[in-house]
Amino acid sequence: MENWSRSERSPQEWMSQTCQHVIRDLQQYGICVLDNFMGKERAESIHRSVVNMYNSGVFIEGKTVGLNNSADPELTKNVRNDHIAWVDGSENNCQDIAHLIATVDTIIVNSIQTMIENKRLEKRVIGGRTKAMISCYPGNGSYYVKHVDNPNRDGRFLTTTYYVNKDWDTKIDGGMLRVFPQGWPNKVLDIEPILDRVVFFWSDRRNPHEVQPSFRTRCAVTFWYMDAKEREEAKAKRQSS
Repeated sequence: MENWSRSERSPQEWMSQTCQHVIRDLQQYGICVLDNFMGKERAESIHRSVVNMYNSGVFIEGKTVGLNNSADPELTKNVRNDHIAWVDGSENNCQDIAHLIATVDTIIVNSIQTMIENKRLEKRVIGGRTKAMISCYPGNGSYYVKHVDNPNRDGRFLTTTYYVNKDWDTKIDGGMLRVFPQGWPNKVLDIEPILDRVVFFWSDRRNPHEVQPSFRTRCAVTFWYMDAKEREEAKAKRQSS
């Protein structure tokens, strides 16, 4: 887990070192955690944007891939209790969310390309990414059970989650992200969802994870990068079924 202030480095130096850490940790562990990612001012702006959006009532109940959510909504609630909204950064008062997305885009494109060139990752083409999913767990013990983001090759290959929770105390507030990395047998990784922390991890079965019960509103911004070939194969499979 890396922790440094952006103000201590030039933008070029910060970007270079961030990519190095992402490459190193994804290769060694399949997951990378960075703190002080956007800087205090932008992080607090993103926090305000998310809170204002959540309070405006535009969020809907989270859906679960692979479940017939409409047929049995109670089944979904047994899996996850969050509320979500999808944004691309062009919405009102989302300028710093747009900056977050653009920053991560640059890091991921550069890091993945470097890993491919160094033959540390199979050759793949990034086929875009999803919009940003803002998810908020409303407290009262809300959670998301242990799951894999992409268990069935739907195209998603890398998950990015950015946390926007100010003054978070996991001992009181709960909401820990617990990851069960395949690369660390018999170990778990507990990640506190604190403000300005970002987590990158492979979206497939290498990283089962869960959100433990939250007793205070817990929010994050998550988006997924797509493998172009796998995404096309998934589309073809859906069309033929």
